[in-house]
Amino acid sequence: MLVWERPEPPDRPVLAPLSRERIVRAAIRLADADGLAAVSLRKVAAALDVGPMRLYGYIATKEELLDLMVDAVYAEIRPAGDGWREVLRSLAETTRQAAHQHEWLADLIGGRPQLGPHVLARGEAVLAAMGGVDVDTVMPVVDAVNAYVIGAVRREITERRAERATGMDKRQRQAAFGPYLERTFATGRFPALASVVRDGAHLDANQTFQTGLDFLLDGIEARISS
Repeated sequence: MLVWERPEPPDRPVLAPLSRERIVRAAIRLADADGLAAVSLRKVAAALDVGPMRLYGYIATKEELLDLMVDAVYAEIRPAGDGWREVLRSLAETTRQAAHQHEWLADLIGGRPQLGPHVLARGEAVLAAMGGVDVDTVMPVVDAVNAYVIGAVRREITERRAERATGMDKRQRQAAFGPYLERTFATGRFPALASVVRDGAHLDANQTFQTGLDFLLDGIEARISS
């Protein structure tokens, strides 16, 4: 029986009160502070001031704990709007916001079956908004948006982690590598790349995300309207 359907054990009043929700919230606090490496049943038990064996009545494995953590964060992703385009944009933006608030989500999103109640509720809301779209097109459209968001947030989180690891932000990296690129472009071997780097618009992360999302939604609209 999956964790979503398995009943919780009755709490024992003589001990510290415990529930799956308390366990998951403690795990999320650890992950938010120090990443997924900080999450284990032993560490979560210590954060709750209970023995590790008590957790096994609620959660059988760390994999179940990770599934519950992801589903809890999906409760924060509430796509809304009038019409499929606004809902898909809201889906993309709120998913990105959740990943930036819970950086560890980028390591789990899209990589495991997501069957929790909050994940399913989000999916129901999105698919209901796609009511005017052909049923054979709905899932490829939603999958395309999800794939774009997952790729974008993973890139953004990777860059954020690199900044912390090196102590260099984007501007500092550009200053450090600029002379090398100028010498390389001076060889004339990369004219197209040189033109884009020198003359193209240099968007920040939010502008890049929104522009790419516009391209995607425009393509979807053209496809389903044809």
